[in-house]
Amino acid sequence: MLYPELFKQLESVRWDMDKDIPWDSFDASQLTDEQAQTIKMNAITEWAALPATEMFLRDNRDDSDFSAFMSIWFFEEQKHSLVLMEYLRRFKPEFVPTETELHDIRFEFEPAPPLETLMLHFCGEIRLNHWYRCASEWHTEPVIKQIYTQLSQDEARHGGAYLRYMKRAINKSGIEAKIAFAKVGVLMASARRTSQALHPTNLHVNKDLFPRDTIQSRLPDPAWLEQWLDTQIKFDTAWETKVVDRLLHNMSLLLNQSFKTVQDLNRYRKELNREAAALAAAPADATPHAV
Repeated sequence: MLYPELFKQLESVRWDMDKDIPWDSFDASQLTDEQAQTIKMNAITEWAALPATEMFLRDNRDDSDFSAFMSIWFFEEQKHSLVLMEYLRRFKPEFVPTETELHDIRFEFEPAPPLETLMLHFCGEIRLNHWYRCASEWHTEPVIKQIYTQLSQDEARHGGAYLRYMKRAINKSGIEAKIAFAKVGVLMASARRTSQALHPTNLHVNKDLFPRDTIQSRLPDPAWLEQWLDTQIKFDTAWETKVVDRLLHNMSLLLNQSFKTVQDLNRYRKELNREAAALAAAPADATPHAV
């Protein structure tokens, strides 16, 4: 099991909201209403760990190890929402999300292949790590800068934990897991080709609720994310390149390959599909001949 080791590792670096956030350093002159609104939106988005955890537990009923790890992930992600709301409560209380606004993003996700979902959230943690690092640079108020730094470090650690479960999946499922990870990896590393930010909170997950079946679509301001990225924190090509490079680096380690570009990863994905098709077409009783 990975859960006991991951619990110990993450427990050892867990930060305390009262002791490790420099609340006394707050500088009111460095916080605008515009910035407070973005903090509110991020607090609500982080609350989406609730429906995501419900999805993970439902779709991984046969995996108690990973389900137990969800207790750590859920706790830390909800803590992210809580610290952002605490910041607003102390310094801009008129921007604290209402309980209704939080509850609006709790809805049922349709069942999805667990391996692809695992890879999707691994990519999401890497992307969020970079978004929060960029946000920390954008803000000038010292307390929120530190909060976003703490959150970015947590997201990086969560990505590392997901990577451990992905390695375990390859050991268990072989080519099936590799195909799932390569497929989602190509999608999530191709953000430059899409008109929207590629992150789990911005993907459609319930056709009966379409078009309000993404986390972002159910926010008080559904257009917030693109505005935050493009015109506020300015998550530009240089930042996006960092995300893609980190994804390709981890995929290279995971799959024991060398991926310099998304095209390299896509070629490998096609090779895996051909290999899987050949295996499926082979006679069930076929055995290798002695040489």
